[in-house]
Amino acid sequence: MSLQSTDPIADLLTRIRNAAAVGKTEVRVPNAKLKKVVADQLKKNGYLADVKVEPGSPRDTLVITINKAGENATFTELVRMSKPGRRMYVGANDIPRVKSGRGIVLVSTSKGVVTGQEAVKQRLGGELLLKVY
Repeated sequence: MSLQSTDPIADLLTRIRNAAAVGKTEVRVPNAKLKKVVADQLKKNGYLADVKVEPGSPRDTLVITINKAGENATFTELVRMSKPGRRMYVGANDIPRVKSGRGIVLVSTSKGVVTGQEAVKQRLGGELLLKVY
């Protein structure tokens, strides 16, 4: 059995969603640069409690703390926007607002993965990765 996923971002989001649905506070996923950046952005915007990297023998593990014990998850929905079969690219003027500004979108730009608001401020477009609220 291979641990390789064709869409690592979708796999990350699904693992986080599933863990939150059954009341777990922590999830462990194989580490990758893009997964770490996405998880860090979600932490920075208050949707995750903590993100750490644990060194391992075949590969490092990304340890994501969804919420503290006894609390509910701070997100309602995590949705992958751009998929391997249907990529979604947007210009700076076309970046969507999520739930009238209560949620965020993450955009992969030439300056790295940033939120939709940061991309609009910097006048950057790119691939629409995910939306969360």
